Amino acid sequence: MFESFAALFPAEWRAAVLALTAPLRWLAEWQPALARLMYSSDSTLAIVAVSALLLVPVLVVAAGSWCTMLALYTIPFRSGRGHFLSTLLMTWWDAGRCIWLFWAGMIRVIVALVGWVVATVRFTLRMLKSFVIGLVRAPFKLVEHGSREYFRPGMPWVAFLVLMMWSGVEATIFTFTLQPTMTEVFGGLTGFEPNPRVMAPMLWVFLVILVAGSFACVHVMTEAIKEKKVGAIVNMAIVESAVMFFEVVFLYRELIDAITPWIAQQSGGSVQLGIGAVLALASFGWLGVRGMTWFLFGRFGTPALIAILSRKPSVEGSAASVAAPKPQPDLWRGPIDALKAETAWFHEEARRMLELLSLPVLQLLATALNFAVVIIHSRPMFTLPFKSLDDILHPTLLARSARPVGDDRRRARGGHTPHDPMPTVA
Repeated sequence: MFESFAALFPAEWRAAVLALTAPLRWLAEWQPALARLMYSSDSTLAIVAVSALLLVPVLVVAAGSWCTMLALYTIPFRSGRGHFLSTLLMTWWDAGRCIWLFWAGMIRVIVALVGWVVATVRFTLRMLKSFVIGLVRAPFKLVEHGSREYFRPGMPWVAFLVLMMWSGVEATIFTFTLQPTMTEVFGGLTGFEPNPRVMAPMLWVFLVILVAGSFACVHVMTEAIKEKKVGAIVNMAIVESAVMFFEVVFLYRELIDAITPWIAQQSGGSVQLGIGAVLALASFGWLGVRGMTWFLFGRFGTPALIAILSRKPSVEGSAASVAAPKPQPDLWRGPIDALKAETAWFHEEARRMLELLSLPVLQLLATALNFAVVIIHSRPMFTLPFKSLDDILHPTLLARSARPVGDDRRRARGGHTPHDPMPTVA
């Protein structure tokens, strides 16, 4: 290329032209050889690695070399040659520092990525470990919490649940014994036989309410006796007698009728139970069942059932209800604040990663631009190296605009700084 350019001049000038363009001809021959050396490998992975490590630094060095060689042609015509040459040398120093920081920045990025991967794996393993441990400990914690809460003064949940379970069991037994009679009664009233699948659930719900109401009547009766209220005792005695009569006649009598053939068989037919004996045995059965279940769990679970239905604190839970309530977790502001904190953390990490990825490359580009600006203004455009992204986001000014305050003080005392123009050299 330079030989063709020299051929444009007369023959006696060509030697001078080739001598003047010798530095540029050296660069033109050196850079293609360097490019062939960088990309001489046949491995794609090696080419990618060389490009990542050397492409940008080599381009910066090439740009600096061209600018330096071109700057040499301007030295005879410049004033302040010493300041210009020192600025040019300092620009090469900045280029060397930025190339080193470029490679160090790549190492920092790799270390940060490895740290993120390791932290993510550790976080995942710790979450998995906590989940497994929590899953294993959950039954024990549930039993411990239930035991601790149950033995504190408060709602007797175990007695309440046993009471409801017993009411369901008793209702199930009486559903099978009473269903034929109720089917016959409804058939006689309506004129058609009701569906057993509809009749059985309705009868079971009715009997559960009836059995639970029987326990409630016993509870109110015992409370009236305990408080020695004669009027309440008489009233509840009448109500309890009616409840007992209903359950004995319609429920427990069916149980006695079921064992009557067995009694007749065992007595050889000599014992025939009449209506009085059947009702007496049914009454004793009702008293036995109610007394046994009442003293076992009915006297503890019935007040809880009444308290739940009336939405009033039970007697056992009244002391606990007076205590100050525990502070409840914040269900709205707490998660929002946590989300804001996590969002701020992600923004900070994203900014840090952007800084790690951007600063090394942008510093090299700024170095290449400084070489070109030094030729024109004899001072660099940027003050390198950049400390953070804020240095890049600020408006671009010449290095003279960012001169330290100490330089102004030194100039006020009559001294000079490397940025000051030097006296003209003839």
